[in-house]
Amino acid sequence: MFKQSGDNCLAAAAMTGSYLPATTDSITLASKAEDPFEAISILHKILENPSSSPDAIRKKEQAITILSDLFTQHNMAEDLHALLSQLRPFFAVIPKAKTAKIVRGIIDSVSKIPGTSDVQIALCKELVLWARSEKRALLRQRVETRLAALLVETKEYSEALALLTNLIKEVKGVDDKRLLVEILLLESKLHYLLKDRHRARTALTAAKKAANAVYMQPTQQGTIDLHSGILFAEDKEYTTAYSYFFEAFEVLNAVEDPRALFSLKYMLLCKIMTNQSKDVAGLISSKAGLKYFGPELDAMKAVADAHSNRSLRSFEKVLRDYKYQLETDPTIYNHLSSRYEALVELNLCRDIEPFSRVEISHIAGLIDLPVDFVEKKLAQMILDRKFAGILDQGAGHIIIFDEPKEDALLPAALKTISSIGKVVDSLFVKSSKIVH
Repeated sequence: MFKQSGDNCLAAAAMTGSYLPATTDSITLASKAEDPFEAISILHKILENPSSSPDAIRKKEQAITILSDLFTQHNMAEDLHALLSQLRPFFAVIPKAKTAKIVRGIIDSVSKIPGTSDVQIALCKELVLWARSEKRALLRQRVETRLAALLVETKEYSEALALLTNLIKEVKGVDDKRLLVEILLLESKLHYLLKDRHRARTALTAAKKAANAVYMQPTQQGTIDLHSGILFAEDKEYTTAYSYFFEAFEVLNAVEDPRALFSLKYMLLCKIMTNQSKDVAGLISSKAGLKYFGPELDAMKAVADAHSNRSLRSFEKVLRDYKYQLETDPTIYNHLSSRYEALVELNLCRDIEPFSRVEISHIAGLIDLPVDFVEKKLAQMILDRKFAGILDQGAGHIIIFDEPKEDALLPAALKTISSIGKVVDSLFVKSSKIVH
């Protein structure tokens, strides 16, 4: 009877505007509510309870977790934003470490709701100002790191770079190695997006050095290896890149991180770029590869087959059929674009080889590409000295020359003349000194 009476009292309190006791019964009442908005109302009333006893604080933390999950499930990003403002009095009575955990948890909840980048940025900026006013430096630094990542995602590169530059100086001063690794890795990614590979590599080296001084979580180590592979691939060092992607895949696959699929795709990419396309099928059919079997790996296998056959038409068909899988990943798209260009050049060189003069339209027909595209490509190849020839645009022909034979005596003659010039200059200097 007493239990029933307690439930009735809680229900009555939930119906009115009064707060609810921060107890297990109140949490249970919220979990039993069939209407999610009723559950949200009950949880808010638990948080309004002024009690700061240890048990009440634990129940409020539980209520915050449930409330965050409900807001996430119903895509209520603005309500999550408002929740953080509501919790500021609560943050004043709990340890700073718990505050940081709750704040990060709510930001993570907002990030799970699609299309909320602007809300996340506004939320982070508001939290930075609050943490600065409350002199919570560690929390502010972590929120600023999250803000910088969001600015990178939204391509606000200048603002992100300025924020990261200040953060690096500040975090080096407090010697927080784990946070420093995260910031340096983010800086490296930013410079990579800005096409500054030298600075990207410098920041990555600094991140690895900091990581060696402290224990890193497997996911963070996998992130470092994954980014290392991307940078090496950008420098065309595909064999080294493959080893990094393999290490990243081993780590991320073990902890079931979704980025393991990206690591596997990049491993397959490296095989294609090093003309080892036949190895792709074996990697996909391995025990680890079968775990990720789907459209993403189907696309990479189709690319590998087309590349192995050196078929330009098959390659183009794959790019059309798997456009979404291949173009939405910039790393895959950029490298396959360069491989496509190389395949076009290979086909053009093969097709013009039997001729000394041939119509450009005929060559375009052989590889089934537009005449304008082929003409521009041939002009570029001539300028890049891929073959010797000229374009007769008036007649629409290309004239191919035999490769000029290098005179074996010419380098030696130039070297001799250079040496004689140095001797003459030396004698002139000596004679000038004697005259004076």
